[in-house]
Amino acid sequence: MAISQTLKRFLDEHGVQYEVLKHSHTPSASRSAEAAHVPGDTLAKAVVLENHGTHMLAALPATRRLQLGRLHQALGEHVGLATEDEIGELFPDCERGAVPALGTAYGLETVLDDSLARQDDVYIEGGDHESLVHLSGDSFRSLLGQVRHGDFSAHV
Repeated sequence: MAISQTLKRFLDEHGVQYEVLKHSHTPSASRSAEAAHVPGDTLAKAVVLENHGTHMLAALPATRRLQLGRLHQALGEHVGLATEDEIGELFPDCERGAVPALGTAYGLETVLDDSLARQDDVYIEGGDHESLVHLSGDSFRSLLGQVRHGDFSAHV
């Protein structure tokens, strides 16, 4: 599988320069970073969240773990993790566990961990377990638009 068509169309429509890096099949974002030989703190992983039927995406480095309590404080509201079925419906052209950390491509708000806001380069899952999309940090943040952000993760 190549990168998701939704993601590709979104990137192309916005005229953003990007590079697709292929790597061996991996089960997680941190393993994808290893396989692609990119720093784990530059690989943005996606965590899909739910709040009373509304969904959003949290983007944080592959080297970190989401801290829901800190996210609740940053957002000023309580959110929970979306179910696998909900994620499948929201990202129909992505393999499970390989959601791109660019919710705007799918019409979802993305909240950004502060540690990603400082990266010069950002990599995101391409929608499968064998490709990453490389963007400049500025392009990544530009594609997200005005986002809520905060310090809501901790090192694994």
